[in-house]
Amino acid sequence: MRIVIAEDDPLLREGLALLLRAESLDVVATAPDPDGFLTAIDAHEPDVAIVDVRMPPTHTDEGIVAAVEARRRQPELAVLVLSAYVEQAFATDLLAHGSARLGYLLKERVGRVEEFMGALHRVAEGGTAIDPEVVAQLLARSRPDNRLDRLSPRERDVLALMAEGLGNAAIAERLFVTDGAVHKHIRSIFAKLDLAPTDRTDRRVAAVLHYLESGK
Repeated sequence: MRIVIAEDDPLLREGLALLLRAESLDVVATAPDPDGFLTAIDAHEPDVAIVDVRMPPTHTDEGIVAAVEARRRQPELAVLVLSAYVEQAFATDLLAHGSARLGYLLKERVGRVEEFMGALHRVAEGGTAIDPEVVAQLLARSRPDNRLDRLSPRERDVLALMAEGLGNAAIAERLFVTDGAVHKHIRSIFAKLDLAPTDRTDRRVAAVLHYLESGK
């Protein structure tokens, strides 16, 4: 796995590189700003980019903008975004462009090496990884009159784990239920959120987007 890191904090940038190299991963370049990051993407064509949300010069959304541009240049690039805080708009914006090969984690997750590495590999393999704290805070902010109120407590648990990017087998293991039970809950979630099957919409992604957007 070839990785480029874009992070303006030199301690975190080098710490990430050391951690990943210790895990036998190939960090081909690091960059302190968006321009250096995009130059590295063009030069190395990595498999994965790890990108800070807030980067120079304004420290607002430069990382997100650069990540979108990197994916435009290299559509198969997996992107794992790191943020110091829960920033809902960035999480929903990422998923709105498609959930494959995308992740959004809080920086504190890096210190939990097993969780961080699991999320990194999930994104690299084509999946989605949304930080559990992001999911929890969005759930706490959700409006009382939205369609999520139709869901049972167990269905909300399943949807929360779907939002983290877990597949059915992983959800079943986390909740100590069978795969069949998870499949049944997901069918019920789709029905209660009025998500009919179509050729143009991935209902799993649509359910997660509704879940995240309900926190606005």
